[in-house]
Amino acid sequence: MSRPRFMLVLWLVLVGFACGCARDAAPSTAASETPQHLRDERLKMGTRFEIQVVARDATTGRAAIDAAYDEIDRLEALLSEWRETSQISAVNREAGRRPVVVGPELLEVVERSLEMAALTHGAFDITFASCGRMWSIDPPRIPSAAEIAACLPRIGSAAVEVSHAESTIYLRQPDVRIGIGGIGKGYSVERAARVLDAHGIEHYLVAGAGDIRGRGRGPERPWRIGVAHPRQRGEILGWLELADGAITTSGDYERYFERDGVRYHHILDPRTGMPARRTIAVTVIGPEATEIDALATALFVLGPIEGLALAEQLPEVEALMIDPDLRQYRTSGFPQLAPPSSGP
Repeated sequence: MSRPRFMLVLWLVLVGFACGCARDAAPSTAASETPQHLRDERLKMGTRFEIQVVARDATTGRAAIDAAYDEIDRLEALLSEWRETSQISAVNREAGRRPVVVGPELLEVVERSLEMAALTHGAFDITFASCGRMWSIDPPRIPSAAEIAACLPRIGSAAVEVSHAESTIYLRQPDVRIGIGGIGKGYSVERAARVLDAHGIEHYLVAGAGDIRGRGRGPERPWRIGVAHPRQRGEILGWLELADGAITTSGDYERYFERDGVRYHHILDPRTGMPARRTIAVTVIGPEATEIDALATALFVLGPIEGLALAEQLPEVEALMIDPDLRQYRTSGFPQLAPPSSGP
């Protein structure tokens, strides 16, 4: 839940390239009857985003990709608590003073975050931003027990008041802050996918860090995603295919430091103020990226027993969880991973 949310535990591997066109490739001068496969990577929201499309021609594909990235930029300007001019920063500045009128995007993200906090009994909570900056990965900093104890009373979604009718958000206590790092990238990925839909793109993949939204298939076969091994860098556990839906992963191995043999990572339990210890990696599959972005963080915090019990209750959601002993736990419908040796 801290910035930036580095959860690069999914390897994005696109296979069967009919035509790979980078952003800086020479533009096509005429539409082609052969579908064009375009790939574009850009730095957004403090991490690497990647959009791939299979379009009827390069001009159409590039226009759709540019529009999708424009949407991500627009959302970042509204939703980033690290920008003083954003709507969420205005909400935080007015904590304990008055409600703030916000746009439909922030209202939607906060409402969905509060629903997720209730669903997970506080394992996911955007008010953890009230305490999150006590910790630092770079440079490494561990807060004292007294600091954590003093900050924990600020955490709790009951302090967030949302008026859909008035389009306002009010933080009832002056020392409460909200941050959407645990759901914002998934939301942005989902909104970018909607832009591609609106441009008539039927085959695409949008990835922001560990959040991926796909539709259709690659040039020759379905999109294929490699799930990274949480303790063997450069290795994968296996492959998943994605035809229409979202995949996201939370892990403890991309953003962390070690001290006295203990790993301190960025996925913090809002209920304790400490790094979650029951899980080292979670992969969640679902129909859309916003929900499963938040859910992956919550399942990581809850651990395999509680986490899988929750995931089993949610329609169209499947999860793979790995504990510190590298034991794997899966929901009943989680697909079998194709072996690493089968290739992309």
